[in-house]
Amino acid sequence: MSVPDYMQCAEDHQTLLVVVQPIGIVPEESFFRIYKRIAAVSQVNVRDSQRVLYIRYRHHYPPENNEWGDFQTHRKVVGLITITDCSSAKDWPQTFEKFHLQKEMYGSTLYDSRLFVFGLQGEIAEQPRTDVAFYPSYDECETVEKRIEDFIESLFIVLESKRLDRATDKSGDKIPLLCVPFEKKDFVGLDTDSRHYKKRCQGRMRKHVGDLCLQAGMLQDSLVHYHMAVELLRSVNDFLWLGAALEGLCSASVIYHYPGGTGGKVGSRRAQGGSLSAEAGNRHRPGALTSNGINADTSAEIGRAKNCLSPEDIIDKYKEAISYYGKYKNAGVIELEACVKAVRVLAIQKRSMEASEFLQNAVYINLRQLSEEEKIQRYSILSELYERIGFHRKSAFFKRIAAMQCAAPSIPEPGWRACYKLLLETLPGYSLSLDPKDFSKGTHRGWAAVQMRLLHELVYASRRMGNPALCVRHLSFLLQTMLDFLSDQEKKDVTQSLESYTAKCPGTMEFITLPDGLKLPPVPFTKLPIVRSVKLLNLPTSLRPHKMKSLLGQNVSTKSPFIYSPIIAHSRGEERNKKIDFQWVQGDVCEVQLMVYNPMPFELRVENMGLLTTGVEFESLPAALSLPAESGLYPVTLVGVPQTTGQITVNGYHTSVFGVFSDCLLDNLPGVKTNGCTVEVIPALPRLQISTSLPRSAHTLQPSSGDEISTNVSVQLYNGETQQLIIKLENIGTEPLEKLEVTAKTVNTKEKLYGDFLSWKLEDTLSQFPLKPGKIATFTVNIKVKLDFSCQENLLQDLSDDGISVSGLPLSSPFRQVVKPRVETKPINPQESSKVGDFSHVKTLEAILNFKYSGGPGHVEGYYRNLSLGLHIEVEPSVFFTRVSTLPATSTRQCHLLLDVFNSTEHELTISARNNEDLILHAGECQRMAIQVDKFNFESFPESPTDGTQFANAKQLEEERQQAKGLEINSKLDICWKIPSLKREGEASVEGVLNQLVLEHLQLAPLQWDILVDGKLCDCDIVVNCKVGDPVPLEVKLTNWSKHSVGPFALTVTPYQDYQNGVHNYELQDAITFVGSNTFYIDSVKPTKDSVYFGALLFLYTGDFYLNIKFHEDNCSRELPLSWFCLPSVHIRAMEPMV
Repeated sequence: MSVPDYMQCAEDHQTLLVVVQPIGIVPEESFFRIYKRIAAVSQVNVRDSQRVLYIRYRHHYPPENNEWGDFQTHRKVVGLITITDCSSAKDWPQTFEKFHLQKEMYGSTLYDSRLFVFGLQGEIAEQPRTDVAFYPSYDECETVEKRIEDFIESLFIVLESKRLDRATDKSGDKIPLLCVPFEKKDFVGLDTDSRHYKKRCQGRMRKHVGDLCLQAGMLQDSLVHYHMAVELLRSVNDFLWLGAALEGLCSASVIYHYPGGTGGKVGSRRAQGGSLSAEAGNRHRPGALTSNGINADTSAEIGRAKNCLSPEDIIDKYKEAISYYGKYKNAGVIELEACVKAVRVLAIQKRSMEASEFLQNAVYINLRQLSEEEKIQRYSILSELYERIGFHRKSAFFKRIAAMQCAAPSIPEPGWRACYKLLLETLPGYSLSLDPKDFSKGTHRGWAAVQMRLLHELVYASRRMGNPALCVRHLSFLLQTMLDFLSDQEKKDVTQSLESYTAKCPGTMEFITLPDGLKLPPVPFTKLPIVRSVKLLNLPTSLRPHKMKSLLGQNVSTKSPFIYSPIIAHSRGEERNKKIDFQWVQGDVCEVQLMVYNPMPFELRVENMGLLTTGVEFESLPAALSLPAESGLYPVTLVGVPQTTGQITVNGYHTSVFGVFSDCLLDNLPGVKTNGCTVEVIPALPRLQISTSLPRSAHTLQPSSGDEISTNVSVQLYNGETQQLIIKLENIGTEPLEKLEVTAKTVNTKEKLYGDFLSWKLEDTLSQFPLKPGKIATFTVNIKVKLDFSCQENLLQDLSDDGISVSGLPLSSPFRQVVKPRVETKPINPQESSKVGDFSHVKTLEAILNFKYSGGPGHVEGYYRNLSLGLHIEVEPSVFFTRVSTLPATSTRQCHLLLDVFNSTEHELTISARNNEDLILHAGECQRMAIQVDKFNFESFPESPTDGTQFANAKQLEEERQQAKGLEINSKLDICWKIPSLKREGEASVEGVLNQLVLEHLQLAPLQWDILVDGKLCDCDIVVNCKVGDPVPLEVKLTNWSKHSVGPFALTVTPYQDYQNGVHNYELQDAITFVGSNTFYIDSVKPTKDSVYFGALLFLYTGDFYLNIKFHEDNCSRELPLSWFCLPSVHIRAMEPMV
């Protein structure tokens, strides 16, 4: 016997072998459809008995194996079923003749046979026959199963008769010697009468009867016969048949212990536990055994026999039997099959190490020269058996050998599909799966070198199959999962191969379905490049949406009535992990930053890299990048535009590398850091772009609040100068701009500003709204810089009157004179001046204009945007007031303000005040200017110009009041400067120059005294004319502007003459007389009230007279400051009366 049956198992010893074969030309599909129906009838209950017959069907069986039927009866073909097509009656004789020829092939062993004829109808088909069944077609054959059952019953009858015939042989001592084919020539010439020969015959026949009993369903009887055969054959050293008897004993014991079978088909056999009791009643039947060496009554032997072997003894007997088989070269197939049967039993017993010893023995059993198909079958079965005992890698090893055998060079047409299929089956044994997700977590499992070799073989088999898509998928898998184990050269080779394949068939993210239904999952390149972090970026500061404060307040108030709750804080923390605290805007470009690096030893080109999102319609704008070899972490920004509103989740990214398109999901990248992947997309808002008439600034403002300035402009101004800033507002978005608010704040400056630094009229701009997309509106801002004009450092020497050009007095003033300034005290060279103190120090002002705007759907939802413009202003000094003082004027309600003005510019400068002439100052020159001003009534100011609660103490309150006084004075002075050469002009403010003493000199006294002579108000240089001899009315009016009542007062009027040489003549009793008393008594005057007192003068002579009014010192007058009693001078000219 040369053809092994690798599917053999121990329970096959109780089966009857039936061969099913076609005759003539029968469609393969039709044949196997009938064959499956026939094979379904694998066990039949015998009528009137509890025994069960088991049938083993084969559609191909080598005739030489049939010759071993006496050695083991389950190898004998006892039944033949033939299937044929016969459409006409004239073909019937030829068909029937072929049936007879087929029977002759197995004729020596056949018990019975059947012929199934399909397609023949008519007279022949209607003739009743037992060995032939006619059917109209393959679809109309309902009785096939019933025919097979009848056929099996006929086999049982023959089997039972043969069993009884063997057991009741009447030939005396001449029991035939059963032989295997190769023994026949060895027994020629042996002494048949010897005791040794007779025992050999008895032992072999006893073993043969045991086989028949086992096939006939008499398990207990077969055990008895096997035990007796073992004893007989062991005594004569008939090792081959002793091994067969031991194997039969093992098979019967296995059938008893494992009724489910050992072939792997659970439930294919019925439980045999009840068969022992069923057979016990059949033991005492007449003529069971003859008296010629085989006792008819076997009850004694049954009692003495060990009967069924234990599970441990089964394996020992198998080992013994296999050792006996190994003594015979021609019994290699029997030995191999016995090893396979033992392994199947050990697999059920979970004794893997012992099973591996049997399998190792089976590997080295030398058979004849096997064909390629037989080698494939042998290695496949070895693989399957190793798999059953848990030796997965060993199983994969033999499965791979079988796969390689399918494509052996000696095969004319290599079976690459079979090779590929077998290679796929080896993957689990090498800890490989075709799902890349299994390699994304934990450490690598298995031997990487072996796995790479196997993947390369899969790629090669796929290529030879003509399936480039499979090549790409397996190469992608190799590159993705084995990247850490590839050398630099291997990485280059694999990527070159991959690019050559993807040029014909690009790699996709689709599942590849194989013909057997297996689906190969896609392989995304998550390592090309490797992504370490994914960060969703907020929009640029100028584009970030903000919620209206009122709406935000409502939202916060509805969450909880408590200021703080740890439960709420915890829930918010969980939410933050899922959702980011900023928003994206519909229609605006949004960014996601990836930190990636290239693990390859060469430049990596990544094409078509974009975002994968869900939740909102999103237009991804793909990017292409090139990463240098083995680069470090490299930032890559992916962008896209959300088209609708709602929650958007960034699930991952897609790439195209080496021609393979990959969708890389963040869930499959456990090592990736992220700040969250879900963000809210709010409705669209307009986009505002600003441009100005000023140049951009190289200085970038860094506001303390952290706001980002989108545009910075700079301008250079002289202190006190005003310039217009024209800003163009362009709507570059797609939504109309409907709302605009403008605010300003000064940053990063310690300088004190006077007046309105930035001012504008928003109404003119809002009149152009709503601003449609693409339209431009203009917005004008006035920049006025007024810093402190005082010279804080004492940089110049005090200037004397004789070294000053005093200007500003009326032309008739006796003080007007022009003298050149002292050069040594007024350096002109800036370098020289800087040695003493730098007058030309440039000061910097920085301010931010904030544009708060909204429109479109986002405005409806309560969102707006902020756009900031940074102003960098360099303020150069124009003029300094180095010294300030006052001189009294001829009027009590006026005084002269003296200002020492220094030109700190490098240009000629003119300075002027209201109602004064221009004063010309050369570069670096200092001159004094005098300005006649009306005194100010500061008492009308409130105690605090603003709410007093803003000031921490009285000092701040006083400073604020002093600043208000300075503002009032400056507005009346209206001091301006001009630089004609530059055509630039500005204001000069004295607000920071005036000290408390100067303010007191400029302040009107709280008690206002008015003197009227002849109804005319006397003040300054006013001369009242009167006539000699006429009484002149004199009125003294007191107005109380203080906060308290004043008085009573007493004052005396004394006339005198001024000779203009320093001599005053008070002896005028003969020239002037008073009508009434020359002393006036004034009662108490309440606040804001006035009081008028009357008197009269009579001039007796002509001339210029003056009146000196003196107060009587008493308690009331001494409590008040002397400045409160400043009365105007009175000049009266007495003239001759007109005749």
